Amino acid sequence: MSTIALSKKQREEVLTALKTRFEKNMNRHRDVEWAKVQTKLEANADKLRSLHEMERTGGEPDVVGQDKKTSEYIFYDCSTESPKGRRSLCYDREALESRKENKPTGNAMDMAAAMGIELLTEEQYRELQKLGEFDTKTSSWIRTPSAIRKLGGALFCDRRFDTVFLYHNGAESYYAARGFRGWLRV
Repeated sequence: MSTIALSKKQREEVLTALKTRFEKNMNRHRDVEWAKVQTKLEANADKLRSLHEMERTGGEPDVVGQDKKTSEYIFYDCSTESPKGRRSLCYDREALESRKENKPTGNAMDMAAAMGIELLTEEQYRELQKLGEFDTKTSSWIRTPSAIRKLGGALFCDRRFDTVFLYHNGAESYYAARGFRGWLRV
């Protein structure tokens, strides 16, 4: 994750975008108050920088819940389709390095780490889909269990025919319509 601080203008822009999205989508966070979320965001520059990166790459992050034990707010990428600035990536560095030709520009796991976020798990992806219809034209890499990854595979999901589907592919594959969705605790 970059240690470059956001400018005052960037902080204001991301906070405004988050607040607008929060107020527009109250069904995602019925029992959460924006003022409390904003207070936590303003106190945590690293997390705000991660949300700025989620926003910059097209993820449209929004609060989807709160951990009752830690009081942390949970943000997911809530863009209708897989974030545009995070597509055409293979799954991880090992997959990227295994490609002999036609390499993509990067990989989902390293990009998420650089942004300070994590890929959604299958369970989180299914929870997101309860909040709306996402990835009806695209697909998103999800965190893949190590047993599958050791065998060269990786998992992705999408929504078709009003159903969430889980698929597999070689981790080195990449497609213009496949990206990844991330999540963050603040």
